Amino acid sequence: MSNVLQDSSLRRLVWMTVALFLTYLAVAMAMPAVAIHVSDALGMGNVASGLAVGIAFLSTILSRGWAGRLADERGGKAAMFRGLALYALASLLCWLSSWPSLGSGTASYVVLLAGRLLLGLGESAALVGMLAWGMGAMGPARSGLVMALVGAGMYGAFAAGGPLGLWLLQRCGFAGLMLVCVAMPLLGALMLWRTAPAAPPQAGRRPPFVQVLGRIWQPGAVVGLQGIGFAALGAFFPLYFLANGWHGAGYGLTCFGLGFVAVRLLCGTLPDRLGGVPVALVSLLIEAAGQCLLWLAPGPAVAMLGALLTGMGCSMVFPSMGLEAVRRVPANLRGTAIGGFAAFQDLAYGATGPLAGWIADHFGHARVFMVGALAALLAVLMTVLMTLRPRADRSVPGQADSAAAMHKDNAQADNA
Repeated sequence: MSNVLQDSSLRRLVWMTVALFLTYLAVAMAMPAVAIHVSDALGMGNVASGLAVGIAFLSTILSRGWAGRLADERGGKAAMFRGLALYALASLLCWLSSWPSLGSGTASYVVLLAGRLLLGLGESAALVGMLAWGMGAMGPARSGLVMALVGAGMYGAFAAGGPLGLWLLQRCGFAGLMLVCVAMPLLGALMLWRTAPAAPPQAGRRPPFVQVLGRIWQPGAVVGLQGIGFAALGAFFPLYFLANGWHGAGYGLTCFGLGFVAVRLLCGTLPDRLGGVPVALVSLLIEAAGQCLLWLAPGPAVAMLGALLTGMGCSMVFPSMGLEAVRRVPANLRGTAIGGFAAFQDLAYGATGPLAGWIADHFGHARVFMVGALAALLAVLMTVLMTLRPRADRSVPGQADSAAAMHKDNAQADNA
C-alpha cells in the first residue's frame, strides 16, 4: 500500500510540475523580451533594461515571508493559485504599458515597472505554494526531490521560453507576447483545479520571521551567490550577443535550460541520498567554469557552451541548499523557511540586473560574467565553511520533533 501511495504522490507531483512549466512561461518568455523592448522600443539604456528585468525580484523578496505564512496557514495549493492569478494580472498590466495612448516612453516604462513588480509578487506565492504543496504530498524525506522537480519545471520553462518569447516579440510585438503571458497561468490553473491539496501541517508556535532567517542564512547566502550568474545570463545574454554581432541570442537560455533540466532529471535524488553540501560544492565549481567561458568567449559557440555549463552548475544548488534549510525548522514552518530561503536568491536576482547594467555600460558586457564567476567561487568558500563550522545546538521550537519525524520518514522510505 505504501508503494502505491508513493507512486500516486509522485504522479501528482509530475502533473503539478507540467502545470508549473506552462505557467512559468509567463515569466520566462518575458524575461529577455523586456530587456530588448526597453532598449529598442523605449530607447533606454542598459541600466533601465536591467532594472525592468530585476525589479520583479524586489517585490518577490519583500513578499516571501507573506507567501510562506500563506502556504503554512492556508496550504500550498491556495498560495499557488493566488500566485497564478497575480501572474495573469501582471502580464495584463505589462500589456497595457504598450498602449500608444500613454503618450511617452517614460509613462510606458512606469506602467511596465508596475506590472513587473506585480509579477514578482505572483512568483513569490506561486513558487512557495508549489514547493509547500509538493513537500506536503511527498513527505519531508523527499524534500530534495520535490525541489529538483519544481526547478526542472521552472528552468525548463526558461529553456523554451527564451527563444519563444523573442520569436513572439518579433512576430506579434510586445503587446501580443504579453497577451500570451496572460493566458499561460490561466491554463495552469485549469490543469490543477481538481488536483487534491496536501494535508496542512500541524499547528505550532510561530517564531518571528527574522528568527527563522537566522536558522537558514548560511544555505540562503550560498544560493544567493549562485543566483548572480543566472541573473546576469538571463538579463544580458541577448544584449551580449547583439553587442558582439553574433546570431542566435535567444538560444542562450535554451542551452542554460537544457543543462539545468538534464542535471535535475538525472541527479534530482542526490541531495536526499548524499546530503546537500557535497552536491552543492561540485555544482558551484561547474557554474564558475561556465561563467568563465562566457566572460572569455571568442565566439558564439563557446558562449553557448558557457551557458550550458552555467545551467548544469546552477541546477542542483537550490535543492541542495534548500534541503539544508528545511531540515532546520519544524514542519509547521516549512513554507516560511522556503520563502525566506528563496528570498536570498531573489535578492541576488534583483540586485544583479541594475548592477550588471552599470558594469556593462562602463566595462563591457563580458565583465558581467566575470562577476558571476567570482560570485560562484565565493559560494564555494561559504559552502566549505558550512562543513567546518558545526551547526548550533539551538533550534527553532519544535525542531527536535521535526528532525525525529524526518529520521522516521527516511527509515520508512529505506524499508519500502
